[in-house]
Amino acid sequence: MKKIYILCFCFLFVFELYGQSRKYISQFSHLQSYFNPGLTGYEGSNFRGFVRNQWAGFEGAPKTYFASLEIDVADFSKNSDPDKNALGINILHDQFGPFVESELVASYASRIQVSEKTFLRLGIGVNLNSIRLDGTNLSTEQALDPLVGQYINGFADMRVLDFNIGMAITNANWYISYAVHNVNQGSISSGDIFMDRRPRVGVLQAGYRSALSENLAVATNFMYRSQRDLPENIEFNFKVLMMDKIWLGAGHRIDYANNFQLGIIFPVMRIGYVYELPMVKSFLLPNTTHEFLAVIPLFRKNTRENKHEVLIW
Repeated sequence: MKKIYILCFCFLFVFELYGQSRKYISQFSHLQSYFNPGLTGYEGSNFRGFVRNQWAGFEGAPKTYFASLEIDVADFSKNSDPDKNALGINILHDQFGPFVESELVASYASRIQVSEKTFLRLGIGVNLNSIRLDGTNLSTEQALDPLVGQYINGFADMRVLDFNIGMAITNANWYISYAVHNVNQGSISSGDIFMDRRPRVGVLQAGYRSALSENLAVATNFMYRSQRDLPENIEFNFKVLMMDKIWLGAGHRIDYANNFQLGIIFPVMRIGYVYELPMVKSFLLPNTTHEFLAVIPLFRKNTRENKHEVLIW
């Protein structure tokens, strides 16, 4: 009975705030440009794939799929003064209960060198969001809502066009960035309107990494998200990279979850896995969450170019 009560609570909470819902990614430090378009191309040209299976084993639990392609134009430049622009495409597909969401973000970033090793990066992203409501999966409470009850045993489709902007100060071993999502608050929409306009979201990210020796390096990352109608989201992680081959780490999402991380670096790919455990007081289901990540650099191998370089964030 307790499990059923918690599930109902979660469905109601997400339903009432779906237009303002939040997607959690424990390996956020590997997907920096999705949260801030100004960080597009920060790690050079690469392809990324990501899968998150939340509350594994529970029917209707959220599943998130993500893929991105980032191109640093400097990788194609042979001039002494390389191009300082980058382009990116992010595709995210998320499913939870009666909602299926697909998101396409096209991003552009430009960087200005402010010192020998430090850059100021500015970026913008165009966000096309498509949300499908499956009225055959509505709960009893959702079916009674006048806004979506009209779609019971049917389907509704809504599309929203919006913008993300971001800036960052970056170095080879540290970064700090801030971005705003939903700049236009979802005012450009079409189709079946079954949610309110979206509030703006502020995203602060920061990280530091250092090579302690030839065979040992560390990396730590932090993210803070603010949104008018949701609690503040604060999470951080810490990773240890050994012999440029294996990393072990742990992370914490305040008031929500703890996670443990494992990753392996191959010359042409790095892969990561996260095992996440919800905290009892977070009102989430007790089931665990699994995340799988793959990053493929396009024009270089996963090897150090100098003794101070660290291969992961």
